[in-house]
Amino acid sequence: MNISKIILFLFFVTTSVTSLKAQSEDEAVKFCVNNYLDGVSKGDAAKLNQAFHPTAMLRTVSAAGAIQDIPVAKFVSSMPAGGISTKGGSTKMISYSYVGVSALATVELQFGDFKYIDLLSMLKFGSDWKIVSRVFSRAELDAQVKGIGASSSSSSVMTTAAAPTKAAPKKTSTANVKPKADDGW
Repeated sequence: MNISKIILFLFFVTTSVTSLKAQSEDEAVKFCVNNYLDGVSKGDAAKLNQAFHPTAMLRTVSAAGAIQDIPVAKFVSSMPAGGISTKGGSTKMISYSYVGVSALATVELQFGDFKYIDLLSMLKFGSDWKIVSRVFSRAELDAQVKGIGASSSSSSVMTTAAAPTKAAPKKTSTANVKPKADDGW
């Protein structure tokens, strides 16, 4: 009887630790995104620098149709004093997701007559998440984020099923050898 109590105790401890780790990871991703949103809202350079990796790039398409890259240092230094809240702006997180060492968040920066929709790509360095890329688009106030994962009552998940095929004979080839390190593919 004592062994079953010990096993039950170990089960609860293990599930509690796993749950806490998942919650803390969840909170760490949100912490990074909230540093960005607070930094933009209040014009807080320290929070922005905490949210971004120093080599991060901000990207959009210029009016001429070319990719426009903005280094994070330039973005932080050009933040208006007091942030966008002094200009009637507001911020909100639309969604976020993560797995392993990568994360993605969609946020909105709303102004009087337009808004920016930002896609923030993050990577985990040690125990800290950092934004490594901000891809953004200026949009009308009524524009909605679309696609899988977008919050919408009529969203549906698209799945693709492969047509059944005959099994091909196995070939031995060195061309498909799995890499020894994570090369991103």
